Amino acid sequence: MRPAGSVARVPVPGPLGLPDSIRVCLFDLDGVLTRTATVHFAAWKRTFDEFLRRDHPDQPEFSQLDYNSFVDGKHRADGVRGFLASRGITLPEGAAGDPPDAATVQALSTRKNDMVLRELDEHGVEVYPGSVDYLRAVKEAGIPTAVVTASANGEKVIAAGGFADLIDVRVDGVVAARDGLRGKPEPDTFLAGARLLGVGPEAAVVFEDALSGVAAGRAGGFGYVVGVDRVGQADALAAEGADVVVQDLAELLGDRA
Repeated sequence: MRPAGSVARVPVPGPLGLPDSIRVCLFDLDGVLTRTATVHFAAWKRTFDEFLRRDHPDQPEFSQLDYNSFVDGKHRADGVRGFLASRGITLPEGAAGDPPDAATVQALSTRKNDMVLRELDEHGVEVYPGSVDYLRAVKEAGIPTAVVTASANGEKVIAAGGFADLIDVRVDGVVAARDGLRGKPEPDTFLAGARLLGVGPEAAVVFEDALSGVAAGRAGGFGYVVGVDRVGQADALAAEGADVVVQDLAELLGDRA
């Protein structure tokens, strides 16, 4: 991990801004390729604020800092547990079939997902143009790609974003649950993505906007970790171990952007 406040180095010179040793690219989805991070934040905020007002009215509302610190990049249930623990709140785990207004971890997870699905159905998915340009450049270079996301809606979001043809492998919340993969900041899902593409972590680059995702990339021993700063946390991404921090993936294309 980098010392707090340190600055990640500039992108590696070259057409993709990556070391020559990199053979595959592993992309987080929300916040890196799509703008759905704002959708997720809004869904989490509504879920937690309604719960707090009902059961813990003395607690302050859910904030962007709460999202960045305890929820972003994690499986839904892990995000619920992490945020509630930060407020000193403990709930029973419950079961997947709990009604969404029940006071359990699984019910809050279900409520949040219902809100995200409603938002996606009503407004679709907005992609980052620079990220799609970068994806195309990666594919033109013959480099295999994977999306690695905690979202159980990964397949739907990729299809709605219109870039499914640029993705070779998907490791999402559905795959993680099926295969017993631990969520970020553990590296399991990224390691699975590299394995499915036929390489070890040293030959893969991780692209992440979440602190937990950058931490996962560093913990897994990946060859390069790109932090994508969408919310003004460049220093924190560098401190977690990002080799470079950019505001948009198009920056890695240099003169090609």
